[in-house]
Amino acid sequence: MSGPRVIVALDFASADAALALVARLKPQSCRLKVGQELFTAAGPALLEQLTQRGFDIFLDLKFHDIPNTVAGACRAAVRLGVWMMNVHALGGRAMLEAARDAVAGGAQRPQLIAVTLLTSMAADDMKEIGLAGDPAGASLRLAKLAQASGLDGVVCSAQEAQLLKRECGMGFRLVTPGIRPAHDAKGDQQRVMTPAAAVAAGADYLVIGRPVTQARDPVAALDAINLEIAGAVGSTGP
Repeated sequence: MSGPRVIVALDFASADAALALVARLKPQSCRLKVGQELFTAAGPALLEQLTQRGFDIFLDLKFHDIPNTVAGACRAAVRLGVWMMNVHALGGRAMLEAARDAVAGGAQRPQLIAVTLLTSMAADDMKEIGLAGDPAGASLRLAKLAQASGLDGVVCSAQEAQLLKRECGMGFRLVTPGIRPAHDAKGDQQRVMTPAAAVAAGADYLVIGRPVTQARDPVAALDAINLEIAGAVGSTGP
């Protein structure tokens, strides 16, 4: 695996705010995530600007619909030149396989991953919507489904990374939000972990928003996180 492990979440309400931060960052230091709020506000034009600046883009729209609709959305995302995109594993096998087929065959096939369980959800939240078991068990079931459907990996809590890496293998990519340096507040995330601990647990990519985007010095904050990750990778091996 090559390239930066940190994916900075551009959780902004406008293109101007996002680009103001991006102007201070380098593609060698991070990748970028564009989610629902920013994509709705700024659209594909922003993705073009970001890719022209040399950044790999994770398009985080969490497609979840009937298979034909999701396949069409995935084909559209491929045309935008994104590096990674995601769908909801809860959409089921037929939807996951339709997404897989939609991104296959292109010259620049993006990484296709599935969301297992939102990191804002705890066991009580699962019970309320009728999901059996605990977060770790649900994440494993959905990760196995995504893998069997031919996807490249999943979004999961770092707290489930060790289990999923052991059960799904080293080649199955784990993308973990809910990453907070030890001194940072949890915010609305319930299942969080430090960067070093997440990498040690098996996370391949770390989605990090507020600890970078709301830092007094975002570049220094990102550099510190990358240094922490490098130390963790060095101590655990490739």
